[in-house]
Amino acid sequence: MRNIQVNKRGLQAAIYLFACIGLFLSCSRKTSLVFKDHTFKNVVIDEGRSPSAPCEPSIAINPSNPNQVSAASVLNNYYQSNDGGLSWTKERVTSPYGVYGDPVIRYDYSNNVFFAHLSNPKDRAYSSEEFLDRIVVQKKQFNGSWNDGSFPPCDRKKDHDKHWLAIDKNSGVMLMTWTQFDVYGSKSPDDQSNILFSKSMDKGITWSEAKVLNQSPGDCLDDDKTTEGAVPEVSAKGNYIVVWCRDSKIYFTKSTDQGESWSDEQVIAQQVEGWSMDIPGIDRSNGFPVIKVDKSTGKFNGRIYVSFADQRNGKDNTDIWLIYSDNEGETWSKPVMVNNDEGRAHQFFHAMDIDEKSGQLFVMFYDRRSKPGTNATDVFLAYSVNGGSDFENVMISEKSFTPEPTLFFGDYNDLSVVPGQVRPIWTHQNGNTLKVKTAIVSY
Repeated sequence: MRNIQVNKRGLQAAIYLFACIGLFLSCSRKTSLVFKDHTFKNVVIDEGRSPSAPCEPSIAINPSNPNQVSAASVLNNYYQSNDGGLSWTKERVTSPYGVYGDPVIRYDYSNNVFFAHLSNPKDRAYSSEEFLDRIVVQKKQFNGSWNDGSFPPCDRKKDHDKHWLAIDKNSGVMLMTWTQFDVYGSKSPDDQSNILFSKSMDKGITWSEAKVLNQSPGDCLDDDKTTEGAVPEVSAKGNYIVVWCRDSKIYFTKSTDQGESWSDEQVIAQQVEGWSMDIPGIDRSNGFPVIKVDKSTGKFNGRIYVSFADQRNGKDNTDIWLIYSDNEGETWSKPVMVNNDEGRAHQFFHAMDIDEKSGQLFVMFYDRRSKPGTNATDVFLAYSVNGGSDFENVMISEKSFTPEPTLFFGDYNDLSVVPGQVRPIWTHQNGNTLKVKTAIVSY
């Protein structure tokens, strides 16, 4: 009887062990999204030939009405769709302060769409001292007209460039960060670049006085040692957080008092070979960071994500990386590679957004894995359903293209996500023609 009892206990232990293993595997198993249509229909939003070809696109889905999608491209092109991105209308945006590229399109949660851009008040660009003297933000309702625009108080004798916007759902605050150059392009060691911050509490009518966020200034060469690529966000606890690049590093700072004061800059990642990278066929390419926060009710609520590109695996193997923090930026994870190719290929010009309901994370990027040894370029979408621990990758472009460095190709693409809908936007080159495209991605 004793032997029988021992065997029963052994059997019970074995059953318990296998149950625990099964539970572990079930919890740790990657889960793929179920896309409604795996063809990922591509839509041409605009096209044109040099020197005024559209590029450097930005896109935003109206969170209050996902059928309404807005987009923009250089220099002053604005597009909108009333059917989720299947068809588009186009207009040229004007302002007394000029409209000169670096478009950033964002919606708030009151059906307002904002268009942030560079200034050109005298309409003479580089031949005018007033060129780049401020960052302008224009506003309208979807079917309305653009206002003249507003801008943060700043030193207008200096040059202001490479801005980005973030709008918080809970407070309605709009944050903006950008780079201030003493003299853009100057080689003088006396001229500096710095990261500036401003906020609007009244839907872009007025802005706070610009504040410098960094302690270590950069040069003015618009290169690796320039402080650039600043992106703001609001954390799940309501703190303001900002990331940027300089000298082969990713920097982070935080404000716990609504932007009145800021923590000392913190290096949160190394960016091997710097943010200005050489990509064959592209006249210039950057690996600027993107920052997003999980504000869902899921298990990763509060997690701060930062993505960036670098060449730590070789100058012929640019990759996209993700780090995250679960304690408001005090400590950070080790980098996770977003692209899952096994060869040596370039992934670049990434953008990132998050499903605010589920917390699912999406990253888009150009990708050259499909035709090794060539510059043939596709567009991929990576997604993570487990808090950025790993990523699935899918190709969303219908046709490869081979860029030539003779055209200005822009500095970035963009991505917008609302629950169930993903709208990427990118530039596609065909000879001397540039096209701005999106893909219809639903899940």
